[in-house]
Amino acid sequence: MSLVASAGGHSYLHAGKGFSLSKPKRYKLGPRAALVEASPRVNGSPSPMSMHLLPTRRAEDLQAEARALARAVGASVYTPELLVNKYGSRPVKAVKRTLEILVALGYFAFKLFLDQKKGTLDQNKRKRAVELRTIFTRLGPTFVKLGQGLSTRPDLCPPEYLEELSWLQDALPTFPDADAFSCIERELGLTLDSIFSAISPAPIAAASLGQVYKAQLKNSGQTVAVKVQRPGIEEIIGLDFYLIRGLGFFINKYVDIITTDVVALIDEFARRVYQELNYVQEGQNARKFKMLYADKEDILVPDIFWDYTSGKVLTMEWVDGVKLNEQAAIERQGLKVLDLVTTGIQCSLRQLLEYGYFHADPHPGNLLATPEGKLAFLDFGMMSETPEEARFAIIGHVVHMVNRDYEAMARDYYALDFLSTDVDISPIVPALRDFFDDALSYTVSELNFKTIVDGLGAVLYQYPFNVPPYYALILRSLTVLEGLALYADPNFKVLAASYPYFAKRLLTDPNPYLRDALIELLFKDGRFRWNRLENLLVQGSKDRDFSAKDALQPVLKLLLGPDGEDLRTLVIKEAVRVTEAVILGSVVNTYNSVPSFLRTLMFNGNGNGPLAMSSAELQSMMELRDQVFRIWGLLRSSESFDPALLQPILQVLQQPEARSLGGRVAGGITQRLAARLLQHFLRMPSVPTSSL
Repeated sequence: MSLVASAGGHSYLHAGKGFSLSKPKRYKLGPRAALVEASPRVNGSPSPMSMHLLPTRRAEDLQAEARALARAVGASVYTPELLVNKYGSRPVKAVKRTLEILVALGYFAFKLFLDQKKGTLDQNKRKRAVELRTIFTRLGPTFVKLGQGLSTRPDLCPPEYLEELSWLQDALPTFPDADAFSCIERELGLTLDSIFSAISPAPIAAASLGQVYKAQLKNSGQTVAVKVQRPGIEEIIGLDFYLIRGLGFFINKYVDIITTDVVALIDEFARRVYQELNYVQEGQNARKFKMLYADKEDILVPDIFWDYTSGKVLTMEWVDGVKLNEQAAIERQGLKVLDLVTTGIQCSLRQLLEYGYFHADPHPGNLLATPEGKLAFLDFGMMSETPEEARFAIIGHVVHMVNRDYEAMARDYYALDFLSTDVDISPIVPALRDFFDDALSYTVSELNFKTIVDGLGAVLYQYPFNVPPYYALILRSLTVLEGLALYADPNFKVLAASYPYFAKRLLTDPNPYLRDALIELLFKDGRFRWNRLENLLVQGSKDRDFSAKDALQPVLKLLLGPDGEDLRTLVIKEAVRVTEAVILGSVVNTYNSVPSFLRTLMFNGNGNGPLAMSSAELQSMMELRDQVFRIWGLLRSSESFDPALLQPILQVLQQPEARSLGGRVAGGITQRLAARLLQHFLRMPSVPTSSL
């Protein structure tokens, strides 16, 4: 069994070879702490026997969390003033570290200068990107974090740098176990013997911010992961950010090629890293994430043990599992990587577009396949949020992309906060058209997400875009998931796996912005695009949460609402066209079933039969009727479909607006059929009369 734990922003897999827990020694017994256990589980769910205890456990959990917060009351919160006050009066230390950084980065900058002089800047991009990754690793945890942050910023870095920096891994040596054990006792106010009946003699994982031990709680015997913060890490990171901010001011003032406010970017990133240093905050992040997303049976989030958690110590439920990029190990457990990746994609979309609270560091080590087939999320130190208005704007952006409405796509960047409102989008539209016209020549199932991201990143890099952190991070999340899937299936496409979710949201979400996006997708030049509706229903029905009931009623409410007059006009025209197709299609079927000699007698040899229309017009009408019937069949095939679901629709149709709408449709149909009938009689050959 592989064992996985998370340490300071990254997770590591330990093969478990020769691994054993050892009893704590040379530690005196201390006062026992109350343990708040995770609820007993039956097949992954709380057992019925424990359900009546949940309110009591919840109260105890909140009390324990409050005690953990009290222990972390002294944790630092990032502010620029904090750095100035702390390091502004220590010039010798600052100068020494500055020289170390400048020597490393200055030599790299000199190489870039030579490349530019020789005209080999583009040719050497990949080589220089590898060198920068090596430099960041050597400079320590702050620069490792900084490089990982830059790997999500297509507005700052060319694609070659984005790819290389995304491979950055924490690779620092462990610190002494005695220091870690002393930290646990100091932070929790308890001796090690009073907390654990056994603890691993050495860390099973180590990273830039801390290292992890496997232990067994004395009170319950439950196996837990104990993360302990690296001594002096705040001092190292604080000094580095103080110096980097100074560099940011220099870049803002003298480097014209970078249009983003670099100091603001550094402050935002430093704020997130400082949050990672507060392990109580990480525990709260995990609790919130679990509450929002672990309602799905295929998602697992470890429980937090608050009485053994502080600002520098985090105790959580131990998770047995395999990293998501270990395909062979996953398959040995009888699991499929693609199933787990699809689960991850669906969860990522929910994080981005439903609640807006998402995991900001979704690299393979933080995503584990459990033996039960669940996808486990680890390491909640770095989280981010998508603003509510941006969630809907992103879905609208996808609609505009599908419609190839590049002007609307460019305007979306205002709503997404990519561009300030004073930026002229006219030169951006041709760049979007040049890229997406080629990319969208493929079907959705053929589109490669990384290609889209790289191409869009190249556009962003050329213009004054400022990509918000939430957007860059979610792109990275989906790119990582697609990369993992490609190991198992070279033909896997994350957009194809995501499309059912987008289709379901468009069809079922009553939000006005999404309803408008749906109308925009379905109507073009005053005509309803039935093929689009059919495709949305086919794709949406693949999402396990799709409901035909939800797809029907919000549309009707919008159609019959006080602001629906423009839509009603379009729907009336389309309803007349569809009803005519159904009626005349039935007439054609009846006519074709009549023996040929009777047709001649009935219609006096008129080759057009009962209808005065061309063959092409008749074929188009029959195709429309068949498509409408297929769509109705898709709705009826939904598991949630029940004739009783139509009762609320009938109630809506009884409203005055609906009766008026029905009258207008009936009137239109009558006019169209009367015109058809008149055309038929005018085109019939005249019957010769007898001469007098």
